Amino acid sequence: MRAPARLTALATTLVGGSIAGVFFLADSAREHDGVSAAVDPYVAADAVSARSAPLTAAAKLLTLVGSEAVVGVLALLLIIALLERRGPFFAMSAAAAMGVSASLTLGVKQLVARHRPGSGVRLGAVDRTYSFPSGHTLNSAVFLGLVVILLVPLMHRRRQRIAATCCLALLAVGIGLSRVYLGYHWASDVIASWLLAAAILALLGLVSAIWVRTPGHTDRSGADQVPAPNVTP
Repeated sequence: MRAPARLTALATTLVGGSIAGVFFLADSAREHDGVSAAVDPYVAADAVSARSAPLTAAAKLLTLVGSEAVVGVLALLLIIALLERRGPFFAMSAAAAMGVSASLTLGVKQLVARHRPGSGVRLGAVDRTYSFPSGHTLNSAVFLGLVVILLVPLMHRRRQRIAATCCLALLAVGIGLSRVYLGYHWASDVIASWLLAAAILALLGLVSAIWVRTPGHTDRSGADQVPAPNVTP
């Protein structure tokens, strides 16, 4: 069964708008004009002026959570959990989304070839890879979005689902901001990463919606895990 036209239109609009935004930011970053020249240096300067010991400790913790090693391990655990709770289709979808995220990180970096902020801005060791987009931001946002789309619905209570979604969204934002705060990325690098993550997750959401509406499909989701009411007199 096809996904509702409204959902398809929404996903298509989100993907198209996100990709257009990434192209705009990538062109600016490559040509060193537009947002790259008008906004990024000032945001970096503001981040430096706002630094304090507590904020630096929090930023370093957030950037650790968003690192390749941590996200990679968590993604593997997510795939295992999905395989057990929702079946192989959703597990493979999550693996594919993370693979696309990692591939885009490497590919777009090489295409744009933007250098990172200088040593006067950076807090930490030198990273000689290119800056656009932020791998920490993109990969962690995709991972956290997958949790929201594929695992959070298994929670029985609406209040729990809302709280979990808000916490995960704040974590994704915090990881991105930590990369600017620590001086490893420009602001437009992080914004582009969020846009790419939105495109990936929109496609994943659409594919998932189509799958659950497929005739004969049985989804091991939260709906069929709620205990039946006790009708014993």
